[in-house]
Amino acid sequence: MHKIFGRAKHVHIDRISQQIFMSTKMSSLSEIFKKALVKTLVEEKRVEIKFKYVDVDLGLDRYFTVKRHYTDSIDVIKTRIVGNIEKASLKHRKRLKRKSPSGNDDFKVDVQILHNQAALDSSVILEQILELDNVSLLINNQIFPFYRNPPEVKQIKLPNSFLAGFYVFPTKLELENCVVEDCEFYWSKSSEVIDAGSSSWVPIGKDFRYATSNADVGCYLKLECLPKKGENEGLMQSVIATKPVEAGPGPCPFELRHDFTKTFMDHSGFRLLSYNILADIYADSDYTRTVLHPYCPPYALNIDYRIQLILKELDGYRADVLCLQEVDTKIFNGYLEPTFARFGFSSIFAKKAGDVSEGVSCIFNAQKFKLVESFNYVLSEELANNSLLSDVWDAVQKNEQLKERVLSRTTVCQVVVLDVIGKSKRLVVANTHLYYHPDSDHIRLLQITIGSRLAQNVCRNNTNEVKDACLVYCGDFNSCPGSGVYEFMTEQIVEKNSPIWASNPDEAVRELTVHNPCAMGSAYGTPPFTNYTHLFHGCLDYVFYEKSKFTVEKVAPLPELELVSTGLPNIVFPSDHLALIADLKWA
Repeated sequence: MHKIFGRAKHVHIDRISQQIFMSTKMSSLSEIFKKALVKTLVEEKRVEIKFKYVDVDLGLDRYFTVKRHYTDSIDVIKTRIVGNIEKASLKHRKRLKRKSPSGNDDFKVDVQILHNQAALDSSVILEQILELDNVSLLINNQIFPFYRNPPEVKQIKLPNSFLAGFYVFPTKLELENCVVEDCEFYWSKSSEVIDAGSSSWVPIGKDFRYATSNADVGCYLKLECLPKKGENEGLMQSVIATKPVEAGPGPCPFELRHDFTKTFMDHSGFRLLSYNILADIYADSDYTRTVLHPYCPPYALNIDYRIQLILKELDGYRADVLCLQEVDTKIFNGYLEPTFARFGFSSIFAKKAGDVSEGVSCIFNAQKFKLVESFNYVLSEELANNSLLSDVWDAVQKNEQLKERVLSRTTVCQVVVLDVIGKSKRLVVANTHLYYHPDSDHIRLLQITIGSRLAQNVCRNNTNEVKDACLVYCGDFNSCPGSGVYEFMTEQIVEKNSPIWASNPDEAVRELTVHNPCAMGSAYGTPPFTNYTHLFHGCLDYVFYEKSKFTVEKVAPLPELELVSTGLPNIVFPSDHLALIADLKWA
């Protein structure tokens, strides 16, 4: 080590301690001994050093960040730190000169980098320092031990809308070297906009989410996040809401349905939810506001408003498996995945093919289920390439117009295989959102045939002498009772001469009979509506289950007609569809 240390630069810990304890500028050791957060930027071959420096005489109470290359020496680092502190304190020192007739300037910053309490030679470079333990930064009388690659909050944001009576979450939380579950969160409020560091903030909660109330109306919220990884802590980051909490819409009809789902189902079965939550990319348009849903106030179509209703609604159903459709990528990443992770759930997202930024998602209770595998099948791609579908593909190719339309669809079928903890069973969950066009019953029949064969093949591959695979098929099928989809799923066969194959005569499917070997039932039967707008209402959504493997214990009743007849969505319904919630018991 003789090449690293220099005699003239040696500083013994006793001398440092004496300076510290004699200092009258600091009130406690907790204020003096801080941390220098040292982040290694491997690809750039640079090191970022961040620390909070407080010096009353220099008018400083702020964070400093120094980013230097591996080959930079201690001398270069010291010069940069001194320069940054001098620049930051310049205004304060100029103000002191104006007040003092003598113009006295006591500016002085002494910087050292220590190893085992001894100063390193100024020629030592950063790359060498990174190989050492027990390294500290000494600035005047303040010591900052090096804290390598700490957990960090890269970005944190709050939504633009806050409703009393609903949960609020960060819309974006980007972390490094840590996960949400390990971090600490602190909510506070103020009746006016004030600085984040003000002592006037009133603490109100310590969780990832906060349940607002009428007492918060008119107040601004602040969220602080302390990143943690085990015993290691990073820098606390805060964000302040730009708008105050507003009065909520009052009781929502889905809260009446929560009365039927107050507790989770026991291990004799599981609660399954299927729900098209209305993607923001479809709700946020002039066409939607003026043609599709003109009865809904524009603010209630905004995703910042609707997501609060969606999360509260989902939370109250206490479902073990949630199959969601029309899930925006940003909603999955920013809300659904991190929110449910806090409650012990795992989430899988399957985006539609092409450039569409929405898809389907399966969220499951990790205390009841363990993920085995998952598939994201693009139905049009599977049709043309999977030998399981050769008969269907042969029929489609006989009509060029049909072929073109089928292959242009971006529809996906998500299939998730879950081990049932404590049972010799595997649950296979298929989740889809079929093509919507009114003249396309034949297209949807082709799609459900493709999806069913793929899902049933997954079931076969996951059934063995130890595990019995059981299938449920959920989603927005865009198909009313009496359609080809419903006939295929419940009656198990659609003959080649069925008029369903010619729902669009120019695209008619010829000489194809499709058979469903798996007898499926509809948990809700055929209710009068699961979708209700002023242009259309009817039953489009289903929870299909394998009748030999499950029994339906109960379902959460759908809202009465008078509650939805003005049209969905609205200020108390976040989607144009209704959630289906079924308790399924193992047969």
